Amino acid sequence: MKMASLVAYEDSDSEDEGEGSSGEGASVKSTIEASRQAEQNQEVGVCNSYGLIPSPHSISPDTDRTKLECHANTSIRPSHGTSAIERSRSSLHPPPQPQRRFDRDRQYCRGGTVQDEPFREPAAPLASLEKISAQHTLLPHTPKSYGAGSSAAKRHQTAPSGIRPYIPKRQRLATAAEKVDPKPSAEQVPVDQSRVSQMLTEVCERVKPYLVQKPGRAEIPRRLVMSLGGHQGPVNTVQWCPVPHLSHLLLSASMDKTVKVWDGAESGRCLRVYSCHSGAVRDACWTPCGRHLLTGSFDNTAMITDVQTGQQIVKVDNQFKIMCVAPHPSDREVFLCGGYSSVVKAWDSRICKVVKVYKAGIQQTLDILFLRGGVEFITSTDSVSRDSAERTLIAWDYQTTAKVSNQIYHERYTCPSLALHPLEESFVAQTNGNYMAVFSSQQPYRMNKRRRYEGHKVEGYAVRCEFSLDGTLLASGSSAGSAHFYDYHNARMLHTLQAHSQPCLCVSQHPVLPATVATCDWGGEIKVWH
Repeated sequence: MKMASLVAYEDSDSEDEGEGSSGEGASVKSTIEASRQAEQNQEVGVCNSYGLIPSPHSISPDTDRTKLECHANTSIRPSHGTSAIERSRSSLHPPPQPQRRFDRDRQYCRGGTVQDEPFREPAAPLASLEKISAQHTLLPHTPKSYGAGSSAAKRHQTAPSGIRPYIPKRQRLATAAEKVDPKPSAEQVPVDQSRVSQMLTEVCERVKPYLVQKPGRAEIPRRLVMSLGGHQGPVNTVQWCPVPHLSHLLLSASMDKTVKVWDGAESGRCLRVYSCHSGAVRDACWTPCGRHLLTGSFDNTAMITDVQTGQQIVKVDNQFKIMCVAPHPSDREVFLCGGYSSVVKAWDSRICKVVKVYKAGIQQTLDILFLRGGVEFITSTDSVSRDSAERTLIAWDYQTTAKVSNQIYHERYTCPSLALHPLEESFVAQTNGNYMAVFSSQQPYRMNKRRRYEGHKVEGYAVRCEFSLDGTLLASGSSAGSAHFYDYHNARMLHTLQAHSQPCLCVSQHPVLPATVATCDWGGEIKVWH
């Protein structure tokens, strides 16, 4: 308080005062300089006596800041003139609030009090302190706040043993995607191109003995034969080649924009990858001859590709995202495409033009199923009303493009997939009501209300269903990841196969080998069972 009064007195001196007052001001100046020198020596002594220079055993952001303040104070030299004295006085005697902060720093040098405890960092081993000092080197004369120092110390504290640190979900997914399978995939195994061409055209040794035998009754698979990994997205469908001597070839279509053909009977190799589409491949199937693939994608295109050479034979643009494709059973040059549109288009592959258009007045076509002979076909749509599904299943006349019936299914569930019985005049529809319904394939396409296949879950996934070659077994996937096998005639569930951890989207039964099926799931995995 005395020093403050002296400063105020000196500033209030006027120019009109005489020699007596100037002599008194000189004595005041000498008093100020003496007190300033005494305080400076005392502060330097305090800082030096309590070891403000950092040692290997202690490190503190407050100590560094205090050393800087002490260095700034001791670097001032006395100068002549009133302005120089005022600058020295202002630097030596800051306002009361900074003075209290300096006192707090001086108390921290002496050991600190309870009030200063939050500003003190916990003691750390020498190795960790050296590591911290190496990683966080302060620039010279750069002040560091208390909060930053505390947060930095907290960030570099190691977690206790037995406790795993939290890892964000996105980082976990990225890490899982970067992991490499130690087993070489089918694409990584070098395969002779001549051998691949031979496998795509010749009979497999495992299938050959069954070609001369009469097909027996369908059986249920029990054990896993091989697991095929290579797709980077959900696999929408798998299908064995319908031609008996090429039935060892397995087709898969995925949301990763690729279509692949595998040796599903013996080696499990990926024989060829077809990257023809720029969007997700929603549906794919073999043509009746077994030499071509028909694919439909979200890039609005449908393609016919040669299996052996991989060349595109036909490419058409539908102006909408394709959900389903179906080749005509008798006219091999015609195929149908449906998807995110109110129409279904029939294309002629010879001229690459639309030959027929079927207008349904709906928003989306989920599946297309040709009935026996190809005279009529059924489409599954997403049209659902409050209490009944009007136009959910629509029967069409192929030649006239007229609707034969749109009052087939009267329940309020959509049907993501359809399957035709190989021998009887009936077909089944997979519903989002977690059951499969059976219908007559002849007009008026009545539904059998006394028979339904229950026990699996669909829950909005495009789960497919399929008959065995003799028509006695009906197989279906499930959103729970399991594969279910039903007796077609009495609708009783025969076996449940715990196939996948992700939703199982398709179960394809081999046309020649007994008790052999292929399954695929939403995680991109394909498995062959026997």
